[in-house]
Amino acid sequence: MTGMRPPKKKAAALGSAGVFVTATLIAGAVAAPSASADTRHGQDREARGTAIAAARAAKAGVSWQDCPADWGLEKPIQCGWVTVPLDYAKPNGKQIKLAVDRIGNTGTKAERQGALIYNPGGPGGSGLRFPRRVTTKAPLWVNTAKAYDFVGFDPRGVGHSAPISCADPQEFVKAPKMDPVPDSEADKRAQRKLAAEYAAGCAERSGEMLPHMTTPNTARDLDVIRAALGEKKLNFLGVSYGTYIAAVYGTMFPTHVRRMVADSVVNPSREKIWYEANLDQDVAFEMRWKDWQDWVAKNDATYHLGDTRAEVQAQWLKLRATAKKNPIGGLVGPAELVGFFQSAPYYDSAWAPTAQVWSKYVAGDTQALVDAAAPDLSDTAGNAASENGNAVYTAVECTDAKWPTSWKKWDRDNTELHKKYPFMTWANAWLNLPCATWPAKQQTPLNVKTGKGLPPVLIVQATRDAATPYEGAVELHKRFKGSRLITEKNAGSHGVTGLANPCINERVDTYLLTGKVDAADVTCAPHATPTP
Repeated sequence: MTGMRPPKKKAAALGSAGVFVTATLIAGAVAAPSASADTRHGQDREARGTAIAAARAAKAGVSWQDCPADWGLEKPIQCGWVTVPLDYAKPNGKQIKLAVDRIGNTGTKAERQGALIYNPGGPGGSGLRFPRRVTTKAPLWVNTAKAYDFVGFDPRGVGHSAPISCADPQEFVKAPKMDPVPDSEADKRAQRKLAAEYAAGCAERSGEMLPHMTTPNTARDLDVIRAALGEKKLNFLGVSYGTYIAAVYGTMFPTHVRRMVADSVVNPSREKIWYEANLDQDVAFEMRWKDWQDWVAKNDATYHLGDTRAEVQAQWLKLRATAKKNPIGGLVGPAELVGFFQSAPYYDSAWAPTAQVWSKYVAGDTQALVDAAAPDLSDTAGNAASENGNAVYTAVECTDAKWPTSWKKWDRDNTELHKKYPFMTWANAWLNLPCATWPAKQQTPLNVKTGKGLPPVLIVQATRDAATPYEGAVELHKRFKGSRLITEKNAGSHGVTGLANPCINERVDTYLLTGKVDAADVTCAPHATPTP
């Protein structure tokens, strides 16, 4: 669901091991597997293709220039391109260009430790804003910025990197959409039809790309970017879905890893990718939704939405019913409400703003809710970005793994879950349902495990995270021997390394600057609760 990536304002997407290449690629030493290995293992060809592409990229480097004006990236951030094969099994076949950007380390030449590459999640998220943590002097990243160039990129299919599309952007954002919670079999049939049409639209608009929109290919792209930057080893910060990229990269290229931070972890178990992972989210979202309702009730003097969770929930059901009967401002129905309100279970930073908009609505200010939750049809660039993000999300999750094709299974699982966990269950189901009729070949997920030579990986996770439930961090920790797990107890914000919590921030700094981890796993107290 959108739960692998941050929900975007006005963009509720609802109703959406091979051979390890161990040669030093920047030296161009490429050991190609034998022809017999090629025929035995399809991934051997892709490993060889990755080595060829990385050696080529190392030789070419990146031609850094000022970023295009419409990318919104101020100097001294620079932008460039890295060329990768569309299909790593055919490294000399069709090539695509990936957009990358960077800002140099702020410390001395002696302090520099190389490039730190970032992925914010998704699938479908752009990492190009990462260098802005330096230009905006984000306090948590001052120490790390002294040692590292901050490097972001648009993954394949995203933004400026051979972007894919599944629908006309203006049609995609039109509102109000169908209520995600079905009242009848007819509602379910209508949603199934929309999902099948969306999958067909992906094939029609982006068919050539779809078979190659996978997490292993993004991990291969990451290795080519590493080589293009002139880095012998990778320093990587992955958040949310970015942790699954980290898990796959660490499995495929263990000897290429220098430092790796996995923050808010997707469960890398083959059984969870991706159908079961989405069902797990529905449970976790309900938990965090209730946490937020408790906070709203505790601050009833500010918000006047009820002084118990039950009263706040009653207000929510009343709002939903009102929007279902007559969409608010003609644009905000139940689907748009879920799209807006889901940011509260995602991030503590959204607790107060979301409650404030709701409180204004109850006090008679309808416009505040319309402004917050309705699409802006005049924002063509923003709408294109939203549609693209949803297309990539769908393409990667649907192609990465085999999904159930039986509607009976989807119906049974989601009907049962909805009884106890109604906040996100059906919205999530419809978002993912295109995978049931996906037009591209679906892969078998990689068996994530510790490869020989993988250094300690730092894993950071809040226990009450809605988008990536805590069990995912425990699973990755188990699979990556020697990793360390920092647990933020009784907290649930998604993306822990971006929050002020000295217990966590100091350990992340220490790891990135020295490579040192604690002798044992660490449990930290939660960061400060938001104030109204």
